[in-house]
Amino acid sequence: MPSNGDDQGDAAGMLATLLGAPAEMLDVTLDQLRTLAVVHVTGSAQRAARALGREQSSVQKQLDNLNKTAARLLGEVLVVKQGRGKEFLFTPSGEEVVELAAQTLLSWTDGLHRSRRRVGSTVTFGTTEFTVEFLGVIWPSLRADFERRGVQLKIEHVRTRDLWTKLDAKQVDMVCGSFAAEHNRPLVLEYDFLEWHRERVALLTNLSPRELPDTPVTATKLPGLPLLAPTAGLLAQFLGRWYGPDYRGVLTVIAEIDSLTYGLNLLTAELMHGCLLTTERVADAALDGRLPGRNLRKIDLADDYQPRLEIVTGIFARKGERQRYAHNHPLNLLWNAFTQATPTRPVPTVLPG
Repeated sequence: MPSNGDDQGDAAGMLATLLGAPAEMLDVTLDQLRTLAVVHVTGSAQRAARALGREQSSVQKQLDNLNKTAARLLGEVLVVKQGRGKEFLFTPSGEEVVELAAQTLLSWTDGLHRSRRRVGSTVTFGTTEFTVEFLGVIWPSLRADFERRGVQLKIEHVRTRDLWTKLDAKQVDMVCGSFAAEHNRPLVLEYDFLEWHRERVALLTNLSPRELPDTPVTATKLPGLPLLAPTAGLLAQFLGRWYGPDYRGVLTVIAEIDSLTYGLNLLTAELMHGCLLTTERVADAALDGRLPGRNLRKIDLADDYQPRLEIVTGIFARKGERQRYAHNHPLNLLWNAFTQATPTRPVPTVLPG
């Protein structure tokens, strides 16, 4: 264990380092560093100004000031303008400073996010397009308390394909979304999870009953039907599990879509004649008129698809994070509100390994 003298020596050394920082370096701002990094990414002051939402002359002035400071401190400027229409040339010192700037800004941003999460002044909740209503169920019971305590609830739209990435990167604190799970199998998750509901998938179609009867579609029949196939996401997981990663080569794909709403509009406008794989909730909403779906029919899938998959929807949080906070921390208040409102009983999850 270090002695008290060692602690005092470390403190004295740190103080000497801080007080010995060059005056010119202390005049450099985080805004200037951000501008330099944006210019490095975009290549020009004009494009950087557009990205930053400011005048080109303002960006150029910041670069000039940074170059003057760097010339005094390093003996070399950071960026060199090569001529009209050409991208800036970054010197070796400029490249190093850009890397340092990116690390500094990222470190500050992460630190602020950690502090806000710890204090609970800001909570970021991610939802997909079709799960935002779940947050709406519990928010009325929390609104007054959050407003009284000055807690800001930020809501971010997250695609299903990005659920885990956003959560792991701490861009959201909780997320509500869905994934494909095998029927009657324990859930294996690396997250705290509160199940909200389960459902199957179904087909929506504008084909006539003569072209596609109202009988469950088997696994051998689906490849012969004209299908609007998802490019990625939850329903692509189903097709990939059933027909392999090259499912587009197995199925009769007449269009690729990146959102269910777009597929619904294609069928409703009769720009395409075929079938769309969707969730039962979305299918029912389309038939009820809550989503585009005029003159569409819902067709069930048979039970012969392997593996037997269903959609599990719920709330996810990083494993064990809530336990590090007080019971009245906004994350715990959100989780408890969802626990009380969930239509299904919470299902235990199994951690991998």
